[in-house]
Amino acid sequence: MDAADAEVVIEVPFLARVYKSGRVERFLGNDVLPAGVDPATGVASKDVIVDPATNLTLRLYLPDLAGSSSERKLPVLVYYHGGGFVIETAFSPTYHNYLNSLVAAAGVVAVSVEYRRAPEHPLPAAYDDSWAALRWVASRPAEEAWLSERGDLGRVFLAGDSAGANIVHQMAVRAADEGLGGGAAIRGLVLIHPFFWGAEPLESESRDPNAREWVGRIWAFVRPGTAGLDAPWINPLAEGAPSLARLPCSRVLVTVAEKDLLRCRGQAYYAALKRSGWEGEARLLETEGEQHVFHLLSPKSDKALAKLQAVAAFLTAD
Repeated sequence: MDAADAEVVIEVPFLARVYKSGRVERFLGNDVLPAGVDPATGVASKDVIVDPATNLTLRLYLPDLAGSSSERKLPVLVYYHGGGFVIETAFSPTYHNYLNSLVAAAGVVAVSVEYRRAPEHPLPAAYDDSWAALRWVASRPAEEAWLSERGDLGRVFLAGDSAGANIVHQMAVRAADEGLGGGAAIRGLVLIHPFFWGAEPLESESRDPNAREWVGRIWAFVRPGTAGLDAPWINPLAEGAPSLARLPCSRVLVTVAEKDLLRCRGQAYYAALKRSGWEGEARLLETEGEQHVFHLLSPKSDKALAKLQAVAAFLTAD
């Protein structure tokens, strides 16, 4: 082995390490599953390359519509996977299986976004890809019948977990500034265990220096040269961050877990949204006794299934 390929220059525990040669080793989320028809749910999926230059790829999902009228239009869910902007993909078993289950439960057309990841592509690459994907959905691409014939782009929902929930917020802010075009409208946001942070701990937040340092190391890894942990990308409640009152949707669901290090940030986001002057309906869903993204780690548990149904109900409430 070349010496440069053996020497580690930076590592974030549980996520990845970078070698002097430039090689990146990811510790989790490296397996992938092909698109196709899921035998358990009848949900069909396929992959679409949107931008060959950046390899922006989407995995589309369509529920089993046997016996359904050809005129029936379905809400459109754009999903951004988690993984600290570093690990996991839209094609991993974790997210492929979750989207199959959610699409079957909610009866929506889903678009799962495969965005570029750090450290090879530091932020804002993931944001740029996520925005390009959302604009592609809003363009009503005629060549994609699942969207053009079955999708109701007046009922677009953005959802994601952890780093994906962070992306959801950033996409909503950008949509407020630039619009989506094509007559598309964001109906709601689902922020699952959102990856938000700040330089100073909140009143009830962990003050464990090791835990706080770990989050800081992740952020420095994905956004080198960042202005710090109170930059609006990581702290949407920081001074100077865009006002939550401008979110371009009528409903927001924030979910948190009792034992999640990030729990207080999700609670604070919900509380700030409620007092911001935003005129929509906000809901906070808290799960006792569980850790960060527990529903992905143990998807068959009672609490995970209850959470899945709660998210599905939110997507179909109107």
